[in-house]
Amino acid sequence: MSRQRGKRNDVLKFTIKMQKKLLVLFLFILAAFVGLSVRLFLINRDNGEEYKKQVLSHQEYDSTIIPFKRGEIVDANGTVLAVSNKVYNVILDTKLLLRKEDYLEPTLSALNRFFDIDASTVRNYIATHPDSSYYVMAKRVPYEKKTAFEEFSADEELGANIRGVWFENEYKREYPNGRLACDVIGFTTGDNAGTYGLEEYYNEILSGTNGREYGYLNDDSTLERTTIAARDGNNIQLTIDANIQTIVEKYLRQYNEEYKDNARPGNGAQNIGCIIMDVDTAGILAMASYPDFDLNDVRNTDNLIGMPLLDEEGKKVAGEYVTGEALEGMNDQVMYQHLNALWKNFCIVDSYEPGSVAKPFTVAAALESGSITGNETYLCEGKLHVGDHEIKCHQRFGDGVLTVQEGIERSCNVVLMNVAFALGKEQFVEYQHTFGFGLKTNIDLAGEARTASMVYNKSNIGMTDLATNSFGQSFNATMIQMITGFCSLINGGNYYAPHMVSRITTAEGATIENVEPRLLKQTVSRSTSDTILEYCNTVVTGENGTGKTARPAGYMIGGKTGTAETLPRGNEEYVVSFMGYAPADDPQIAIYVVVDRPNVPLGLQDDAKHATGIVKKVLTEVLPYLNIFMTEELSDKEREELAELEIQIRTPQETQEPQLDEDGNPIDPETAEGGEGDGKQDEGETGSEKQPEEPPQPDESWRSFPKDPETGYLVDPETGAYVDPELGTVLGGSLLDDTPETSGEGPAQDEPEGTE
Repeated sequence: MSRQRGKRNDVLKFTIKMQKKLLVLFLFILAAFVGLSVRLFLINRDNGEEYKKQVLSHQEYDSTIIPFKRGEIVDANGTVLAVSNKVYNVILDTKLLLRKEDYLEPTLSALNRFFDIDASTVRNYIATHPDSSYYVMAKRVPYEKKTAFEEFSADEELGANIRGVWFENEYKREYPNGRLACDVIGFTTGDNAGTYGLEEYYNEILSGTNGREYGYLNDDSTLERTTIAARDGNNIQLTIDANIQTIVEKYLRQYNEEYKDNARPGNGAQNIGCIIMDVDTAGILAMASYPDFDLNDVRNTDNLIGMPLLDEEGKKVAGEYVTGEALEGMNDQVMYQHLNALWKNFCIVDSYEPGSVAKPFTVAAALESGSITGNETYLCEGKLHVGDHEIKCHQRFGDGVLTVQEGIERSCNVVLMNVAFALGKEQFVEYQHTFGFGLKTNIDLAGEARTASMVYNKSNIGMTDLATNSFGQSFNATMIQMITGFCSLINGGNYYAPHMVSRITTAEGATIENVEPRLLKQTVSRSTSDTILEYCNTVVTGENGTGKTARPAGYMIGGKTGTAETLPRGNEEYVVSFMGYAPADDPQIAIYVVVDRPNVPLGLQDDAKHATGIVKKVLTEVLPYLNIFMTEELSDKEREELAELEIQIRTPQETQEPQLDEDGNPIDPETAEGGEGDGKQDEGETGSEKQPEEPPQPDESWRSFPKDPETGYLVDPETGAYVDPELGTVLGGSLLDDTPETSGEGPAQDEPEGTE
């Protein structure tokens, strides 16, 4: 009994003891949990994001960029010139492909079939990256190929084992018209950034903002996603008319085809440029230069053949031109220099001495300042002694006594030098700046050259410099400077900022901004402008006008020819040009064509017909397109030429009701009061100061010179120089007796500062 009672007491003692131990253990565990909870709280508070990222990094997590669509570039009529079309990158998910052995071969076979992806290349990647979920196998495949692959993959039999392939959206910049307006439009780089032309200048406007799609993905790639939509770029509409641009480019290429490999290997000229501008707004209707390139294949080196050969610094190698053999031997640096020369826009980048197209500016400045009245006469004996130089006129036989108007008509250097002397050095420099020479026009295109160092200022211009500047030598300008200033001379003196863009719209088509013409300044008065028009009209209509060959059939136009020696003087290489307008009585468009060193024998380059011929062909098609009516009677030959071009003859008489007199009879516009051919003389058209009783007559002995049957030019039997058979002007030779590079401290340079 006592033994049982002892055992019972032992159990009770053990139970109480164990209870105490269990209580202690419980309290210990509870304290541990409390401590752990506090520690977890502190970790989450202080390092929660860091640990969260570490956890997520071991899971599938995708973040996809949604690319923006670059804005379109369209012409004045809405024709698309540049557009971004959706393309696709082919992506491989290696992990998904390797989930089953049966997936590998069918997938590789389909990739090769539809995208020409090399199976061995993919195998090598899979072997070294078995856990990859993102491998770009092909870039920018078109929609048609993507769709064909997807249809094949969706087939239950053929595509049952194709796995791990998906597509990433992207946009590819495309130019539907290839070469059209290549210098104007520019192009984009691989990262969708604009370079050259409008693409570069308006890059921020054409560019949008990428969107993003992101979210955690499980093994089945199913989970809610968060999407931030992309914002597409804005569109720009140009003042350029694609139809006019096409006409211009057609005749630049035609000139090149006619003259390439003529006197030397190479293109028809080192550069050919043409700008057509709206006279009253300075909006550019067409701008083109040759050589050109395909905007969809900008690195095609075939376009370089025939261009001047360059060294590693981008300087021309005298007398050398790019050939196929030369291309093979070029290193990357030299190749880049040539491509850069191809891509630049000659009309705004290259500077040159403009020659006689600058003469209207000199006369306008003298008239506007009151330095001359326009009634003066000057004696041209073929040259003028200035300082230590004999500066020649291109009419070496002398023009005799000429009025200022006749000086423009015949392009007489002697007359222009005397006009400049009347104007004076200081006023000449001031008006050059007024007309925009030496200043950027700030046209909305990338790459316009700075020419401030290429014109004289009051501190460094000498009398000989003034003399040569008066007819466009010894200073440099760009095509865009010349035509912009010229428009102000013929539109009443209004100098507008040249521009390429007329409207900016959103991707949806809503107008953001209408770009209105910007009037910057008044260069000359209306009366001076009217006088310049009269003078320039005679360049085309006058018996001795140097620009007669620029007149298109059925139209009367005005303008000015130009020839300028390049450096070094005496090299017999010239830049020839014509700057004109139409119609002659009410200018609506201006046109400027420059041919830089035509590919003809030395001694024959300084013939403005290289430029006037292009002008005539371009205007023959452009003027009817613009609904500008013909005003001149057509010869049978001209009618045949127009018929061959399939150009409709449109005259006011053919499209309007005839005007009737009081008796109901039709009025002949040729004999109507105030019409053309009325025999009346406009006030100020002629007249001069006191004339000599027996003015010296021009030497016309050149008319008896023999004709060269190959060239059609007359040949001076004493010097062997070629002479124009219509005008008597001598081709080739330097204008200064000792052929100096420049006669003072002046800037005349062959290449512009800051060119690309």
